[in-house]
This record gives sequence, structure tokens and C-alpha cells, in this order.
Amino acid sequence: MNIDHTILTVLIFVPLAGAVLLALLPDKGRLMQWGALAVTLITFICTLHLPARYDYSAIAGSFQFEQNHEWINSPAIRYHLGVDGLSMWLVVLTGFLAPLGVLVSWNTIGDRKKLFYTLFLLQQVAMIGIFVSLDLFLYYAFWELSLVPMTLLIATFGRSANRRRAAIKYFLYTFIPSAILLVGMLWVYARTGTFQLPELAQLAAAHNISSNSAALWLASLAFLVAFAVKVPVFPLHGWLSDAIAEAPTAAVMVLVGKLGLYSILRFSFSIFPEQSRQIAPLMIALGAIGIVYGALIALVQKDLKQLAAYGALGHVSVVILGIFTFTIAGIDGGIYATLNEGIGAGAFFILLGILYERYGTYDMRDYGGLAAKLPWMVTLFVITTLSVIGLPMLNGFVGEFLVLTGGMQSAVTHHTRWTVLATTGVILTASYMLWMIQRVFYGDLNENTADVPVPDVTAREHLALWPLIAVMLFMGIASPYWLRAIDTAGTYLAQEPQTIEPAASVSTIVPQTQISAEQEATK
Repeated sequence: MNIDHTILTVLIFVPLAGAVLLALLPDKGRLMQWGALAVTLITFICTLHLPARYDYSAIAGSFQFEQNHEWINSPAIRYHLGVDGLSMWLVVLTGFLAPLGVLVSWNTIGDRKKLFYTLFLLQQVAMIGIFVSLDLFLYYAFWELSLVPMTLLIATFGRSANRRRAAIKYFLYTFIPSAILLVGMLWVYARTGTFQLPELAQLAAAHNISSNSAALWLASLAFLVAFAVKVPVFPLHGWLSDAIAEAPTAAVMVLVGKLGLYSILRFSFSIFPEQSRQIAPLMIALGAIGIVYGALIALVQKDLKQLAAYGALGHVSVVILGIFTFTIAGIDGGIYATLNEGIGAGAFFILLGILYERYGTYDMRDYGGLAAKLPWMVTLFVITTLSVIGLPMLNGFVGEFLVLTGGMQSAVTHHTRWTVLATTGVILTASYMLWMIQRVFYGDLNENTADVPVPDVTAREHLALWPLIAVMLFMGIASPYWLRAIDTAGTYLAQEPQTIEPAASVSTIVPQTQISAEQEATK
């Protein structure tokens, strides 16, 4: 049975149905854990249909596994789904991380398990919906949905009394720009009469969205600011450290980067290609500054969660630098680094969560000399650290190398000096990550943890971590397997606006005024 034209709906429906089912079942024993694990595993298996059936020779700018059905007549909203080389691997990544999140939450979530796993599955629904939506209104519905479960997860399951404050800060930081984003979307619809991304991209390439350059600029900023806050781009990262410090491990694994970075590439670059290129010098500068700033702040942290938060800021800043070079290497590297951030940061947060389970603290001053007691733990920490700092043969190296190569090739003003500054972030990242390993695992045993009897990594934790380690290695040595789909998206997005060809599956859009004129002439 061919499910190519229904698979994306299945990917949305399975976790949604799972969330509804868990909400109806009694919260007894480990029923919630097993139920959530079954739902997330089924979803992940379904995501593997995408790379297995993907046409890697398809024309750049086209979408696959499309569903396009009429939903609402006025305004013209359609149930339009599809993926390309940009979104396909992000959908697979979302499916891959979800069962690992369930595994690491198995014992840490002891109360209100039904609420936790229901919200967790709803977050997965929202993320997959964002990655596959090709109708702006449908996309916005999933975008807003993603705010609710994450806010509730932070507010309800945070680790300290500061959790509600962190949740409110996260919600306000992301909701207010989202309201401005809605205004920008409505303006685009008023000018074009469509919410369909392929049609809008074609109109943008033909300079037919609006002749009012000031209005176009304001609309492009409405999109970009909403996405930049979600990334977050320096200096719009005010919510980041509190949210990461409070969010449970399963939630923090998907909190940073992917949704905002994808949205910039998908919507800002497609609907506002000229404006995106005009603001590129500023964004490259913010990316380079964010890399160095995040690394320097991480270097002086004593709290492991704070170190991870500012490290994440540095890594998403690498992506910002890469994609705004508007080179094929830079955009390919930015997309690849987005996947790397999900894999490397996911493993790192899982390890931090395991360490916190054992000792009840994220303060590095309470650790020391754990390598002799926890050999598997230190092994997994070291491999993850080497991935994060970009050791060749591991996944982190490929993305960083492509981004820095694209930075040197770019025609954007002052690209060379900002790329040189960003390169220093490689050294600084290695510094704070290796310093963290030395403080926690080597040296003398700390009296606060020396006499605490704890087990090494358990079988369940091995099961959550080794798939991530395997993917780190596979993405490092077999990068062409991943890049053959990514490169089609990178090639398309790197083209100048006037040279972009419409996708073969998209019909030509004629402005309403031109249609009226032709009808009048016919009469």
C-alpha cells in the first residue's frame, strides 16, 4: 500500500491520538511511560518512510509527500503539507528524539505523569506540524500550539521555585513576537490573496508581493524577529538560561534552535529573499558575536545547566552565521549544524539529567574525581564533548567546517572579519567543554559527592544514549548520505531572488489586478 500522500498526516495524527489516549487512561503504575514510549516509537518508525521514499533527484524547490486539500473558503486556507531537503531530516530528528526523551524521564517524573506525557506528545505534534506545513495559517496554528505545552512543562515540572517565573518569561518572549508575526502574515495575505508558501515564494521571486518597499521591510521584520527570538539570536536570548535551567530533560532536548532556525530558512528566505539579503550583514555580525559571547559566558559558569544554556546560544549562532552568508556551503552547513545541535545537545542534556538524578546538584564545585567511580558516564560525556567541539570524524565537525567555508566565500559586507571572529569560538567551545570534563570527572574526589553511593549508567540510560552516539559517528563519517537531500534546499535558497525558478509543481500566480485587466480587455 502506497502511503506517500498520507504519511505526513499520519505523523501528526499518531502522537495526537496518543496524547488523547493517555489523557483518558488512568495514571497507574508505569502505564503512562509505556504508553508514551509506544506512541513515540511508532511515530519514529513512520518518519523513516520519508528518507526511504524520498526522491533525491527531484528539482530544487519542489516538495514531496504533498497533501493539498481545501479547508476554509474565505479566507483561503488549505490543508497543505509537504517536505523537502530542509524539513525532511528535521521531521526524522523530532521522531528520533521523542522516545529517548521518554526513556530519560522514566524515573524522574514521579508525579502527574499523565499531564507530563500528554504535554510531551502535544509538543511533538506541534513540532512535526511546523516542519511539514506549507500553508501560513496552518503553520501559525502549530507555531502557537508549540508555546503551550512547553510553557506548562516548564511551569509544572521545573526543578526549583523559579520555574513559574521562567515559564512566564519564556511565554512572553515568544508569544508577543508571535502576535506581530500574525500581523505580518495577514498583511501578506491581503496583498496576495494566498497563504500558500510555494505561491508566495514564486510571487517573491517575481517581485509581485508588493511595490511598497517600506511595507515589505516591516513585514519581513515581523517574521524575522519572531523567529529570531525563538532561536534565540543574540541579543534576544533573555529567556534562554532560565528556561533551560528549569525545563525537564525531555523538554529541554527540543527547546532550542530547531523551530526558529527552520522558520527563518523556510519563510523569511522564501517570502522575503531581498530583505533577507539586505539584513544579512547585521545577522552575520550577530551570529559571530553570539558565538563568542555564548562561549565566554559559558567559560565562567559554575552551574552545568547554565553552561549548557550559553553553549547552546553559541551553537545556534553558528547556524545564523552560516545561513546568512547565502552561499551553498554556508546554508548546507547551517542546516547540518541544526541537526547536530539536536543530536549533540540532546545527548549532553541527557547526561546532565542523569548526573543530577545521582547527586541532586548542577554545581560543578560539588563534583570531582568521578571518572574512577563512573567509567561509563565519563566515556559518554567525553564522546559527546568531542562531538560538540567539532572533532573530525564526528558530526559537529561537518557543520562547522561548511559554515566557516561558506563564511569565507560569501559576498556579504565584512564577511571575512566576522568569520575570523567566529572561528575563535571553536577554541573557546573546546575550552569550556574540556574544562567542565576536568572539573567534574578528574582531580580529587569532592567531599560533597565522594561518599554518595550511586550506580553507573543503567541499561535504560544506555538505551537512550548509545543511539545518539551512533548517529554522531554516522553523521561524521557518512555526511554525503545526509547532505544529498540538504544540498537541494541549500542550492535553492542560496540563489539570488531574480534567478530563482519556480518549482515544477507550482502553477504560475498572476496578480489580481492583472487578472482584472485581462478580463476587461476580453470584454
